Amino acid sequence: MEKKMKKRRRDCVMMGSSNNRENRDLCTRMSKMSSCCRNIRFRTPLDVSPVVVSIINNNNNINTKNNNNQKRPKSSQSFDFFDGLPDDLVVCILCKLSSTARCPSDFINVLITCKRLNGLALHPLVLSKASPKALAVRPKSWSDSAHRFLKLCVDAGNIEASYTLGMIRFYCLQSRESGASLMARAAMNSHAAALYSLAVIQFNGSGGTKTDKDLRAGVALCARAAFLGHIDALRELGHCLQDGYGVRQSVADGRRFLVQANARELAGVLSSATLNPSAAAAACPWMTWHPSHRHVAGAGCPLLSDFGCNVPAAEAHPASRFLVEWFGAAVAVGEGLRLCSHGGCGRPETRRNEFRRCSVCGAVNYCSRACQALDWKVRHKAECAPMEQWIQDEREREDDDDDADADGEEDI
Repeated sequence: MEKKMKKRRRDCVMMGSSNNRENRDLCTRMSKMSSCCRNIRFRTPLDVSPVVVSIINNNNNINTKNNNNQKRPKSSQSFDFFDGLPDDLVVCILCKLSSTARCPSDFINVLITCKRLNGLALHPLVLSKASPKALAVRPKSWSDSAHRFLKLCVDAGNIEASYTLGMIRFYCLQSRESGASLMARAAMNSHAAALYSLAVIQFNGSGGTKTDKDLRAGVALCARAAFLGHIDALRELGHCLQDGYGVRQSVADGRRFLVQANARELAGVLSSATLNPSAAAAACPWMTWHPSHRHVAGAGCPLLSDFGCNVPAAEAHPASRFLVEWFGAAVAVGEGLRLCSHGGCGRPETRRNEFRRCSVCGAVNYCSRACQALDWKVRHKAECAPMEQWIQDEREREDDDDDADADGEEDI
């Protein structure tokens, strides 16, 4: 037994020694591997070849440039301070621009600037503030797009656009009903020019027959327009009171309204001269005293001729200028129809013999007494002569020609 136990101990010692030897070898190998791993993990760039370093640096630079190029369009290149402005502020600025524009190009240039301004300039609030001069379209530029633009302004609540488009539709495009409705829409918003235009339509029965005249309605519309400061309406009301046309005759009140119309026109000229003194100084001497009460050629419109004072003619509304140019060059009025003889009116007849003729010469016709008074001061006063005198002069001229022919035959 003891021999067997010793043999087993000897075998165990030998096996332990072999195992220890193997463990030592394994530990040695693992320590070498760990040292290699440490060398590989903590290797510095200096240990890498220069070619590898250059490749790595180039790749890093390329990645950095790509990242910068991807961020710049959002931050520096495409970013503009205008893009940072809120829409409300831009719309407020465009409202101020449209309300003070002196010609359509001032507003159209904004529309063609960029897409954002185009969209904001067509905002209803901006279109509702557009001034009459911004809507002053010319007949040679009239198109469907211009018509749509005016319609957009009308839909936005611009009463100037309602009046202008109403006049164009009623007189130029022969659309009486829609044109009258647009003018009525402006009149309900206390537009003085629209009220006066509707009064002229009622006085003449325009767009209908002679029996469609409503003199009382015309006087009422003139009174409302005169109350709002329309000078032609005040002058028309004065003539109606003097003549008893559509209202009970009152010569004193009529003359008083005519004096008020002249005084308001003079006040308007004085205010414009105060705002622009250089233009007033360069213009003709309109504020001069003429004891003979005669109109000085080229000195303007002597509406205050009773006091010997000359004032320049008032600027016509863009709608009236459109009518003058439309029927003056672009389109004929129609067979048997005539234009108002006052150069600043432009209204055509809608039927034959609609307008009233001059009772002295019969050669000119007017849509209203106001246009007659204006044209008389400017032009017709020097040209008007009785029709009988024309006929007599023509007969005398024919007689002289006959006598000259007879004398010539005798001489031969």
